[in-house]
Amino acid sequence: MNPIVVIPARMAATRLPGKPLADIGGRAMILRAWDRACASGLRVAVAAGDQEIVDLVRAAGGEAVWTDPALPSGSDRVRAALETLDPDRRHDAVVNLQGDMPFADPATSTLCVELLAEGGDIATLVAAEADPSDRTNPDVVKAVLALPDGADRGRALYFTRSTLYGEGPVWRHIGVYGYRRDALDRFCAAPPSPLERREKLEQLRALELGLTIRAAVVAEAPLSVDNPADLDAARLKVA
Repeated sequence: MNPIVVIPARMAATRLPGKPLADIGGRAMILRAWDRACASGLRVAVAAGDQEIVDLVRAAGGEAVWTDPALPSGSDRVRAALETLDPDRRHDAVVNLQGDMPFADPATSTLCVELLAEGGDIATLVAAEADPSDRTNPDVVKAVLALPDGADRGRALYFTRSTLYGEGPVWRHIGVYGYRRDALDRFCAAPPSPLERREKLEQLRALELGLTIRAAVVAEAPLSVDNPADLDAARLKVA
């Protein structure tokens, strides 16, 4: 496969406006996310909904393109960026790596590519629950996997915010995706699906379209900066 990593970013985040430029130990969050992605050895670009993000990344020596700020999701932003970055479709796989994960393991991207190479249309990651309260917390997205005993990767059957019934591990979904290029096109061309609207989880649109999602278990979920408390935690990591 010939993959590319694209990091979507925009200034108008609801809970933490301007977070791509938030300072973490003297470096903007989007640049820290870009640094980690580049360590994977893959081609990396930022898909920005704001020119100031584009200018910052380019000034740091990175590749960035402007995308329409009205695009409804990060996946749509990634697809729009690819039309500029790779109009000849030389890249047959893309990793959508979140710009609010400033400390993501570089192996995150390569693992998604491995999953795509094994088969399936979309790849993603999960980690074990961090706390018993995760099971009932609607803000924690749970992945339901077809995972044989002892295996660390398998097919995703469903994603939910609800409490799961019965014994067994609860897998927290990590919002990183790898797409085959044609699967991303198909996903973005489809309207939001009934289950997607009900759970407010866009990956359910892919499942309703019949796309196959493969997931791998990783040791822990990377810190995702969604609010001021998360930003404080990120700053403590580099203090």
